[in-house]
Amino acid sequence: MFHDCSSGACAKEQLRSHSRRRFILQSGLGLGWLAFNHLSQTATVASAASSLHFAPRAKHVIFLFMDGGVSHVDSFDPKVELDKRHGQPAKWRSDAKSQAVSGNRKWLKSPWAFKQYGESGLWVSDLFPKIAEHMDDLCVIRSMVGETPLHGAQSLLLHTGRSIGAAPSIGSWISYGLGTENEQLPGYVLLNNDWIPNGGFQNFASSYLPATHQATMVRAKGTPVDNIVPSDPADVQRAKLEFLKSQDQSLAKSTDDPAIEAAIQNYETAARMQTLVPELCDVASESKSIQSLYGVDRSNNFEHFYSLQCLRARRLVESGVRFVEVTCPNTHANNSPWDQHGDLKKRHAENARITDQPVAALIADLKSRGMLDETLVVWAGEMGRTPHSAGDDGRDHHVSGYTIWMAGGGIRGGMTFGATDEMGMSAIENPLDIHDVHATILHQLGVDHKRLTYRFGGRDVRLTDVKGRVVKEILS
Repeated sequence: MFHDCSSGACAKEQLRSHSRRRFILQSGLGLGWLAFNHLSQTATVASAASSLHFAPRAKHVIFLFMDGGVSHVDSFDPKVELDKRHGQPAKWRSDAKSQAVSGNRKWLKSPWAFKQYGESGLWVSDLFPKIAEHMDDLCVIRSMVGETPLHGAQSLLLHTGRSIGAAPSIGSWISYGLGTENEQLPGYVLLNNDWIPNGGFQNFASSYLPATHQATMVRAKGTPVDNIVPSDPADVQRAKLEFLKSQDQSLAKSTDDPAIEAAIQNYETAARMQTLVPELCDVASESKSIQSLYGVDRSNNFEHFYSLQCLRARRLVESGVRFVEVTCPNTHANNSPWDQHGDLKKRHAENARITDQPVAALIADLKSRGMLDETLVVWAGEMGRTPHSAGDDGRDHHVSGYTIWMAGGGIRGGMTFGATDEMGMSAIENPLDIHDVHATILHQLGVDHKRLTYRFGGRDVRLTDVKGRVVKEILS
């Protein structure tokens, strides 16, 4: 599962693996192939630690996706000069690092006040009073730079390292490289809040990686996972599974399509998941104090379901899932959740009410259980928002300088990294792109981003393409 493809090793290994697979299938071993496949996968999971490039600081990742783009100048990047120039024409010096400013726009100060928190004195606005209590655990990166101010392209870039799609998600890469710590669970789980971001399911797909590494989606509302509860008695279900396997094996003898192998593995994984996944999704066993900490008892549906998903995220990584993503709920349907071209004050405040308490609770809960050190939490949208506006209560798409934060997993807390200029227009100090973030995430998991590759299209392909550096300045 973990491939070091330097010097063509990956191509040779995949060729050997292909030959073994074809030999076994054509030898008519039938169910023996399934047993071999299961045992080899189990052995791979068991030996994952010995296959790492170096000692990991983190074992799991929880990615909190703030779809639509939280305004950096209204959250974690205060701008005194923006306050001073509020309402003035937004004229800006010619700067190749900044997005252009069209005519008839004016500077727009933040409607929220900023304060310093913790021993570190990091600045946070009134939007996030609960997260503000944990600033000494956070590394706030203020110098992110994107490629194009389009939601779909930027969302795909954030998730896959490519803005044009058709590439594996970071969750799929991590699942492919490290597997899962628990064979009853997938390596990559998407905790969805009834909203698929721009870019669609390609954000969570395995693309050219084996299909077993795509995200397993767990819904917030209703039945968490389709068909997870068996509708037949155990003996009937087993008979059906055996029949499906035999059909797939017959087809596999006449084709080399890896999707057939993936389908067989998926049947087995699904059968194993039937016991543990419903149990993990049901948080009733959690204490009332923990449920209240996350806000599961909140009466607003959007708040309740996001709280539920954050609590499930902790339960999943605690049980061995490598990569968990939590999406935001979309309260207003017409745009991405944080995409406020108008109604900035109302909608940003609404989204903050939904996410602030559960995210803060997740950090506190992981820390109290001794899990934050081995769980890397990443909070990020695909972009920021302009410091200027054509109106007086909205901001547009902005990618020349915006903010994300990371916590746990060997990341230094209580610090900021990078900076935007005095108006929040462009990253002027230590600019980073998403490939740098991806490289750093993999590094904390014990993986060299240049060596985790997959042979596709005649070359060794990697998550970070030909880019990316480990941001060692933020590592503890």
